[in-house]
Amino acid sequence: MKKIALIGSGGSGKSTLARQLGEELKIEVHHLDALFWKPNWVGVSKDEQRKVQEELVGKDSWIIDGNYGGTMEIRLHAADTIIFLDISRFTCLFRAIKRSIKYRNRTRPDMGEGCDEKLDIEFLKWIWHYPNNKRPHILTNLKQLSDTKQIFILKSPKEVRCFTENVLGNTKII
Repeated sequence: MKKIALIGSGGSGKSTLARQLGEELKIEVHHLDALFWKPNWVGVSKDEQRKVQEELVGKDSWIIDGNYGGTMEIRLHAADTIIFLDISRFTCLFRAIKRSIKYRNRTRPDMGEGCDEKLDIEFLKWIWHYPNNKRPHILTNLKQLSDTKQIFILKSPKEVRCFTENVLGNTKII
């Protein structure tokens, strides 16, 4: 595991797991949200997203956390390991709401500077519809890559804990 792509719904625990993996494996972590959102929630262009990701995946090792479906193939094809956090929408919604309270009027460590935590109806809808709108396409892509990549599909916080304990020898809990 030297090139790890972490994907999943908002609130699934991608950033937390990415930080744990980075610490344990001594690999630099890149949070796409921190790279693709400028102050006051101004997004970067798709061309810039592609350029940044192509530079990142050219490195010897990396952990990249984020979805960005329009450019996901860059990470998935370059990764040796893909971790899909396929966590229930209820858990993801709960975590997103909890996170918005924890970081109210502040910028999360995995976000772009000047992007204070916010929770809006569009994001909540995105999380709610993720299992129907995004998950099937991701599973299809993962099946196509399964012969050449190490793929982990973790379906619950308990499975994530078991992954960190068994694969990494780590007993931290997300």
